[in-house]
This record gives sequence, structure tokens and C-alpha cells, in this order.
Amino acid sequence: MIEKKISVAVIKRLPRYYRYLGDLLENDVVRISSKELSKKMDVTASQIRQDLNNFGGFGQQGYGYNVEYLYHEIGKILGLERKHKLIIVGAGNLGQALANYTDFEKRGFIIEGIFDVNPRLVGMTVRGIEIKDIGEMEKLVLNGDIDIAVLTIPKQKAVKIGNDLINWGIRGIWNFAPIDLKLKLSSDVVIENVHLSDSLMTLSYNISCKE
Repeated sequence: MIEKKISVAVIKRLPRYYRYLGDLLENDVVRISSKELSKKMDVTASQIRQDLNNFGGFGQQGYGYNVEYLYHEIGKILGLERKHKLIIVGAGNLGQALANYTDFEKRGFIIEGIFDVNPRLVGMTVRGIEIKDIGEMEKLVLNGDIDIAVLTIPKQKAVKIGNDLINWGIRGIWNFAPIDLKLKLSSDVVIENVHLSDSLMTLSYNISCKE
């Protein structure tokens, strides 16, 4: 049986559905129609139905969607029904800010270690997690069943460290280094490149267009 190919655009909308449904749950909303959800998300009702039909639909005609059920089902699709162990490589300002973001744990992402090369940072703690020398990282990745590595390091170091992590069996890399990391041809590791400056420049463009 051929597995259905889901478009990147649909996958990128799933976290938004999950977030909005979570807000509805916090406000004790039991059910919602695609039309009502479309007004909140600025996505057409037709698009919402098409997106969800990729995974089975989940709605009932005349009723809409059960908010709690849909929230948990999308969580399963996103792989949030299991815990993901992660490490942060680079304990500078961005690395520490990410380590301090408590919503990660709420989504099932558990920080198992923070690493850096700077001896002034090694030994410090962030939310009870000790920053360790990067030389200790290999042992934890090999023996600690780590799923994800978060890179907040200079681009000159990102390629080597990324390749090392792949060789050690990491499953995913969330890359904040200002470079697009490329996969090895033989690797099935998933890489998500995040460029904060791109978002800021897009904002700048949109501001300029209104002047």
C-alpha cells in the first residue's frame, strides 16, 4: 500500500491548528465548526476541511469538530503523544533563552543536556540543567537515546557538529545557526533550519510596502 504524500504546506499548518485548539480547550469550548475555526485562524473553512481530510477528517456533518478529540488527534499526528529527548548545543543568549522556555516540556520535549565550548559557561546551570563541555556530548547522545539536537552555534562550527551528531545517531536537528545544513545522502535525519533574521527582514519588507 502506497503511503499518501502530505504536502509541506499542510504539515506546516498542523501546529497552528494544534495551538488554536489548545486555546479553545483552555476556554472550555467543546465543539467548533470549520467556519468558526476559519475565522479564528484566517484560513478558509474549505482549506481546513481539506487539510484534516488528509488524516481522516475528524468532523461530523451538522456537529463540526469535537475540540478535545481533534486536539489530541492532531497531537498524535505531530508525534506529541511520546516524549522527545533533546540537547541544546550552544549555551549563549539564544541557547539559554530556549532552555528557559518552559512550554517545551508541555509539548513533550525534554531537555537532557546543554553543551558549550566556552569554559566560562561550563558549570553554570539553566533551570537546574548544568552546562557541560561539548566534549561530553558524544557520550550522552550515544547512550542517552537523544532524539533532537538544537544548534545555536556559529555557522563555522555547525556543519562539523551537525555531521558528528548524525554519525552518533541523532534523529533530528533544529538548526538556528545562520546556515542551511544539508543532509548526508545516506542519512535519514530530519533537519529544520530556522533563520530568525529572515522573519525580521520579511517584517521589514511588509512595513516598507505600507510607507
